[in-house]
Amino acid sequence: MPKTANLHIRTDPETKESAEQLFSAFGITITDAVNMFLRQSLLVGGLPFEVRFPRYNAETEAAMQEARDIMAGRVQAKVYASIAEMNADIDAED
Repeated sequence: MPKTANLHIRTDPETKESAEQLFSAFGITITDAVNMFLRQSLLVGGLPFEVRFPRYNAETEAAMQEARDIMAGRVQAKVYASIAEMNADIDAED
């Protein structure tokens, strides 16, 4: 039986680069990190972290919904002629 087995995963290049930089700061490779994840998963009998949907406060939820509505064309986005005009509008909201 071979001493190692190949595992092929796909991820976007930016995630791979960020992970390589992160793990290299610990002196490990992505392969080391994946092996640690797999061993920890086996040790705890599942994912070694909590999996749940993020919860945001009401203001953040409203902002995210507004962004979705703007992207879908249901709401017209505000347009400003200058940064000063935008800042004045922001200050008026407070």
